[in-house]
Amino acid sequence: MTALHEQLNESLLATLTEQLEARVRDGACPSVIGSVVYQGRVLFSHTVGASVIGEATPNLDTVYRIASVSKGFTAATALILRDRGVLSLDAPLTDFLPEFRQGGDGPRYAPPTVRQLLAMSGGLPTDDPWADRQESITNDELRAFAAGGVYLTTAPGSTFQYSNLGYALVGHVIETVTGRRFWDVATDEILRPLGLTSTGYEASVVPSTRLARGYRLGPDDWVPLPYSGPGSFSCIGGLFSSTRDLATWVGWLGAALTDEVTDNDILSLASRREMQQIVTAITGGDNLWVGELRSRFVGYGLGLMAEHDRRQGHFVSHSGGYPGFSSHIRWHAETGLGVVVLENGTYSGATGTGITMMQTVIDDLGFALAPVQPLPETMALAERANQLIANWSDTDAEALCEPNVALDMPFAERRGLIADAIAEVGGLTEATGIDRTTMSSDSPLHLAWRVAGRRGVLSCVIRLSPIVPARVQTLWVSVEETPS
Repeated sequence: MTALHEQLNESLLATLTEQLEARVRDGACPSVIGSVVYQGRVLFSHTVGASVIGEATPNLDTVYRIASVSKGFTAATALILRDRGVLSLDAPLTDFLPEFRQGGDGPRYAPPTVRQLLAMSGGLPTDDPWADRQESITNDELRAFAAGGVYLTTAPGSTFQYSNLGYALVGHVIETVTGRRFWDVATDEILRPLGLTSTGYEASVVPSTRLARGYRLGPDDWVPLPYSGPGSFSCIGGLFSSTRDLATWVGWLGAALTDEVTDNDILSLASRREMQQIVTAITGGDNLWVGELRSRFVGYGLGLMAEHDRRQGHFVSHSGGYPGFSSHIRWHAETGLGVVVLENGTYSGATGTGITMMQTVIDDLGFALAPVQPLPETMALAERANQLIANWSDTDAEALCEPNVALDMPFAERRGLIADAIAEVGGLTEATGIDRTTMSSDSPLHLAWRVAGRRGVLSCVIRLSPIVPARVQTLWVSVEETPS
């Protein structure tokens, strides 16, 4: 793939700049810093407004609260422990928190597993406004919530519901299996190894001169808000971080989606990919569905959102909203490009900013998924199948096909159906090989093509077996219907 990031042009950058300028001009937030990132590097960045009103403007090293963008760090910490054999994601929560019980009336369910909590399918209801004010509570208070009864409004493992309490319970699980505070584990296992020196769970992670102040919009002006301190809910959204550190985080996660081997000793490629695939489908009706997401397959992975666009491919993201702050990170698997947006207004809508920026970049580059290309062996076997269709021979069919083809339909029966199809199109016209303009593939081991007849067209399909040397496991020939 060509380096599309090298094609960011002045017109595109001017458009991105205006999108960010409008955020502060329209009163969405006191400041915004928006960046386009690639492989951990910042390619473009623009800052607007005041990170501290009357005192400071933001830059790449200004630290904002990133709110629920923190959940990816929580999930990665859990997966590190899983990969070491310390934690089973499929164990029920009650293995680590025996006092947990379902409260309220309604159907009774088995307690959720750790995996279901990570994938937002634990059955716990959506709880943003309440949860965002719980960060500093103690472990004893969290256990009291669990013992007092927690509503399960859907069967665990069945439905997407965005639960912050679920992630707080995952944090408790991590503390239980390690015997340490959650934020110390996450710092030692992820933040320090990745070199995220401006990222942490307390405001003291950087000098106060580098901190953005959070604000809410009051009746007359922006009202500053205090920072909440770390506690049992820090794992849902308690991180402070900078654009530069988040560019590294995005690059590290996005690298797992490339075809290249980029493994390291922090978290395996397989586990990082697991985080970025849909585990729980989001079927609509949720306020996470905005803009381009409406036409995509969207779901929650493990600490991250995943989206698939039929034309442009795979996107991964997460948003954050907290008293005083809003954030969004997003990246595109096929190009490796991403965006980071940090704002210092309560729930100001950085999600929309990030989606708009990412889509502007991808659209400007004219990116579209390339057609799937068949492997050379697929083409070679398709040419043999094309000849077999025109001039059937059981001997040739046996050499070409896996044994299942004859078992699924005896050659005599298959030969008769193909002969009937050829007769229906008035016989085949003379051709030297497959017409490549009619080909399509849904995988490198699949090929569909058309064969012209005198009064119609045949549709032909093969699919190869998954072992080397490959042979044909599917051979299908049918008459293509004439469009009405």
